[in-house]
Amino acid sequence: MPESSGEVRVVSAEDRDRAFAVQVAAFAADPIMRWLYPDARDYLEHFPAFATAFGGAAFDHGTAFEAGGFGGVSMWLPPGGEVDGEAVGKVIQETITPEIQQESFPMFEQMAEHHIQEPHWYLPMIGVDPSRQGRGLGSALLAHRVAECDAQGLPAFLESSNPANVPLYERHGFRVVAEIQVGDSPGAWPMLRTPRS
Repeated sequence: MPESSGEVRVVSAEDRDRAFAVQVAAFAADPIMRWLYPDARDYLEHFPAFATAFGGAAFDHGTAFEAGGFGGVSMWLPPGGEVDGEAVGKVIQETITPEIQQESFPMFEQMAEHHIQEPHWYLPMIGVDPSRQGRGLGSALLAHRVAECDAQGLPAFLESSNPANVPLYERHGFRVVAEIQVGDSPGAWPMLRTPRS
């Protein structure tokens, strides 16, 4: 049953920490994040810095959104907005074991190779608090922004780090364009959505 599905709001700067707390909870069992940080203490200590580097620019653009009173949060980057690649690389170098780094850097390089070059909306991070999953919050967050993509006639792009989430994205018009897997890493699925008229 949808929970506050129409209540999607921009996250204010004052609620930035609250939004990142939702992402910490949402990604606690994510295959790639827990491959990068298999130790729970390391995950809790370092994932916020990773999330900030990867999706934090959404706050600068006013394109971080919450639904259901912070039951779910999405961080979108508009055309021209970029992930802070230098900061992501620094977090990886400083917080991830050398063994995992050897496979994580090629994985992120492959992700970059599949990233589309034309103007588009990019979704680096979307997460729903596990205690609130199954109530339509992820769908509400996706529907809110892809409607804007359609209005602007722009594609949208994301990488799913969890195969369980691929069907959700497909229901909102995304399609898998590749599968990325390096060494012992989990898979990642770049997904593209073309605008609907």
